[in-house]
Amino acid sequence: MEQTTAYSATGGGSASMSLGRAAVAIVGLILTLILLVIGFLFLRDSDAPRLVIALVAIIWGVGGVAALYTLANYLVESFTPKWTALIQPYIFVGPAILLLIWYLAAPTLRTLSLSLYTTQGGVTTFAGLDNYRAIIDSRIMREALLNNIVWLVVGTSLTVGLGLLIAILADRSSFERIAKSAIFMPMAISMVGAGVIWKFVFDVNPDIGLLNSVVTGLGGQPQDWLRQVQPYNNLFLIIVMVWLQTGFAMVLISAAIKGIPEDLLEAARVDGANEITIFFRIMIPSIMGTLITVTTTTIIFTLKVFDIVMVMTGGQFGTEVIGVRFYKEMFTAGNQGYGSAIAIVLLIAVTPVIIYNLREFSKRETF
Repeated sequence: MEQTTAYSATGGGSASMSLGRAAVAIVGLILTLILLVIGFLFLRDSDAPRLVIALVAIIWGVGGVAALYTLANYLVESFTPKWTALIQPYIFVGPAILLLIWYLAAPTLRTLSLSLYTTQGGVTTFAGLDNYRAIIDSRIMREALLNNIVWLVVGTSLTVGLGLLIAILADRSSFERIAKSAIFMPMAISMVGAGVIWKFVFDVNPDIGLLNSVVTGLGGQPQDWLRQVQPYNNLFLIIVMVWLQTGFAMVLISAAIKGIPEDLLEAARVDGANEITIFFRIMIPSIMGTLITVTTTTIIFTLKVFDIVMVMTGGQFGTEVIGVRFYKEMFTAGNQGYGSAIAIVLLIAVTPVIIYNLREFSKRETF
């Protein structure tokens, strides 16, 4: 009887403590949210010196997030152990999920909704699938799609092939670090910066354009490579992408090659296998996962390429791609419905590659 009374008293005290913890946590969360709103309004409307605003932003952002996580975790720990274990992971993952929903899922649904409408004379009307039919019937869109396929096939093949070749050669060189650093260096340049640099390289004036300077030096005539040399001007643009992305492919492939056990390679050489056989029978199968990752990542990049084409040609002279077409329709022509439909088509084109990439990651237990 005494034990039962003591147990009841203990349970009652524990329940009271849990309710107290929950009340403190809820009040703290409410106050924290109020302070975050006040801080946001201050940062948005204040005319204070920049240094003050920067300090407030740091304290407001870091302190506010820390307080939210701490108080939310404190609240969850006031529940029973079963509910705590069930809810607690979402306290830390939840904000990231909400951000993904707000910045990725919601805009995608909004774009899909816009693609079903059209605007003429300032009047927006429901168009159903008319925008998608217009994409199929458009000559410019067919040209853009064909160019994207060229980018996909040629750009991906050259990027992955050169990355693999350089990774293997550099791995056996005494200048490995210098060579890899030089090839990886273009990755530090933005797409826009790379486009500007290579636009000078292809300039028709031999005094400016490096390529025409070499051509005239060999006795040839200068060419307007990006305008007149069609359809090969697309290949000149692809060269810029290859120059930028080869370093990325090389680094990943090189890391995968270094992960191959040296004993395995030595055993193959002892058994009489030459370097070509080792390359195709041992090295390629061993790094196949990395090759797939690099290839699919490059495919996604080539499908949504925009910066290089926009800076160097603006999509003119037969170099139109889907990304540039979307930008022109959405922001230049102001045709939001048609532009949104192009964006959805691009999303549909990229989605299978993303799904395949995620499945490969899952097989290798990357996630």
